[in-house]
Amino acid sequence: MPEGPSVRKFHHLVSPFVGQQVVKTGGSSKKLNPASLQFLWLQDNQVHGKKLFLRFDPDEELGSLGNKSLPELLQEGEREEEAEDQKQALGPSSWEISNQLCPSMERVVPSGDNGLECLQRGTPAGAAERWLQVRFGLFGSIWVNEFSRAKKANKKGDWRDPIPRLVLYFGGGGFLAFYNCQMAWSPSPVVTPTSDILSEKFHRGQALDVLSQEQPVCYTLLDQRYFSGLGNIIKNEALYRAEIHPLSLGSLLSPPRLEALVDHVVEFSADWLRGKFQGRQQHTQVYQKEQCPAGHQVMKEAFGPPGGFQRLTWWCPQCQPRLPANEQGQSQPS
Repeated sequence: MPEGPSVRKFHHLVSPFVGQQVVKTGGSSKKLNPASLQFLWLQDNQVHGKKLFLRFDPDEELGSLGNKSLPELLQEGEREEEAEDQKQALGPSSWEISNQLCPSMERVVPSGDNGLECLQRGTPAGAAERWLQVRFGLFGSIWVNEFSRAKKANKKGDWRDPIPRLVLYFGGGGFLAFYNCQMAWSPSPVVTPTSDILSEKFHRGQALDVLSQEQPVCYTLLDQRYFSGLGNIIKNEALYRAEIHPLSLGSLLSPPRLEALVDHVVEFSADWLRGKFQGRQQHTQVYQKEQCPAGHQVMKEAFGPPGGFQRLTWWCPQCQPRLPANEQGQSQPS
């Protein structure tokens, strides 16, 4: 899915439409009825990590919603369809475990690159769910005043343009097209800027503490609770630049090396974001490469916690050697 810098760019694209009314809708979404957004006003736009939040309100002249929330526009069948899809995605055993881990929750769903997220059961009466939470898939995107076009033919030789999940036409004359994303209504978004790698409030101390745990650093970096917005590209590039093997145990790495890793996470992410606004493509040094900048052969393998999601990882065995456990805390040889 798009990483923090990309979602920040999406946030920037949506911002000019804040304060405008939705006058027409379209899209292929079945879980969210696009027509339910017609005549609502886009009042706010927030970003946190890989999530985009859009607040919609009815016209003031329509009066108060009382105890009814906007998702009454979401039909009950759509809610059941969403829950069934999540149940199938998690599998029977995971679904049963979720009920034990989160007895007070509605359901447990996959969260970002690592772990599960509990969604609250029973929104308090009167707390209208007016925020649309948008999660983007692997090729998720937002287009402004134009639609995405096919770049190549499919396996059948057909040139079919991608179908937008949601299209919002605004009173000002422009429109937004959302592709390959999941959308759900929610109460006010819970935003934790201390974990967002692109936030000025990102908490380095918290990041260093969690990185020092006794587990491979490539697992920890993808934990969205502490590195919100960090994805597979940033993970690979930061580890290469810090000269740290992906499977190095954080507890055995020296504080200076962990600090260098956090520095590279923030610097690479910020540079990637700057490049997006400057129209500059971000060049990677090891991600999806056959050779590193030093000319060494790059290795590729799927790594992830036991029983968890495995992510493809690229690294250079010479630039990022896996040191014996008793040497990992020492300085990396040049």
